Amino acid sequence: MKDCIFCQIVQGNIPCVKVYETGNILAFLDISPVIKGHTLLIPKKHMVNILDLPGALASELQDAIQKVGQGLINGLKADGFNIGMNNFEAAGQLVMHAHYHLIPRFFKDGLKLWPQNSYESTDEMNDVAERIESGISMS
Repeated sequence: MKDCIFCQIVQGNIPCVKVYETGNILAFLDISPVIKGHTLLIPKKHMVNILDLPGALASELQDAIQKVGQGLINGLKADGFNIGMNNFEAAGQLVMHAHYHLIPRFFKDGLKLWPQNSYESTDEMNDVAERIESGISMS
């Protein structure tokens, strides 16, 4: 896609610092890392979000996530890593090209995960579950 920054990176029109590449996948360092080593993993073909990914490519991306994740552990001596993917603008997706964030984690790095809530009742929890199940059956 012409206006997509990630497509421009794949085409070599915008530079990046690559850490992993296959025929269908590119992984490169985020220029605004949450923690140094924060890596973006993308399909080379333009797809907007996870709902666009065909099964075979999703499987390939999973393999790449495991390889790059192991690279974070081995190469950076990370104690762990987070995997994140924002889908749609309301969820924080800034670049409308499917991409995973792999963020190396270190004990005492100070990064906190999102806050947690609770349901008011079991009835509310069951209602939410039913609505999700209904939405799944609409697909």
